[in-house]
Amino acid sequence: MDKLELVSCNKVFGGLQKVYSHSSSELKCKMNFSIYLPPQAEGGDVKLPLVYYLSGLTCNEQNFITKSGFQRYAAEQGVIVVGPDTSPRGVKVPGDDESWDFGVSAGFYLDAVNEPWAENYRMGSYLNKELYELILQAFSNVVDPERIGIMGHSMGGHGALVSALRNPGLYKSVSAFAPICNPSACPWGVKAFTGYLGEDKSLWAEWDATELVKKYDAPPLTLLIDQGSSDKFYIEKQLLPENLVEACRSSGVPVILNLRDGYDHSYFYISTYIGEHLAFHSKILKA
Repeated sequence: MDKLELVSCNKVFGGLQKVYSHSSSELKCKMNFSIYLPPQAEGGDVKLPLVYYLSGLTCNEQNFITKSGFQRYAAEQGVIVVGPDTSPRGVKVPGDDESWDFGVSAGFYLDAVNEPWAENYRMGSYLNKELYELILQAFSNVVDPERIGIMGHSMGGHGALVSALRNPGLYKSVSAFAPICNPSACPWGVKAFTGYLGEDKSLWAEWDATELVKKYDAPPLTLLIDQGSSDKFYIEKQLLPENLVEACRSSGVPVILNLRDGYDHSYFYISTYIGEHLAFHSKILKA
């Protein structure tokens, strides 16, 4: 197993907020991830549910743990929360730092096939195979492998939805804040998909929640989508939650869309509703 190095540890709401680094074989670089161990995990030998949180464009593992205030609710619910980074780090692919919505901090939680991205930009496999297995092994005394959920924000909301839909049964619950719901049909997604995946639209559909829902035939999964009405990216049609809701309705996949009046795309909005999301996951994972 990859050796974990403790980067930081802070006590918060009776639990421990930790950050670890490890060498990733999928991404071929050193990666950080955060893990919150609620007070219920103290002493070990108790199997707790776990929820992954995927961050958005320009973020790393820090944004969520310092800005969302989720620890209060995770401590109340007795839920472990893990947050990976958003792209490989320090691999120096030509052009990887030229724009904020492609390359560094913009891995889109997919496996690239285009050169020069294919070797390192494998966030899909990193998240759903390598990190998933690493967490189960390293924290086997406290994580219940049968009770794992996933959530995220913006690009990370896209990642959460796609990860749950592509890997039936891996995640029992899924929710998203202001997710990029139909990347094949919005400027951010078209840019990322063209760069990472090439021109073949059938490949794009494999990483697009709206397309994946149309053929989802697996364990029951309710999608919880949260969207602020004053989010400039929603208004600019980067997020397109209505497309996903329509696809869910036509294919019989349960979906909840909460449109939050006056809220934007920021962590002020996330911190307002993160408690509701953790309660949603907790209810399903503890059922």
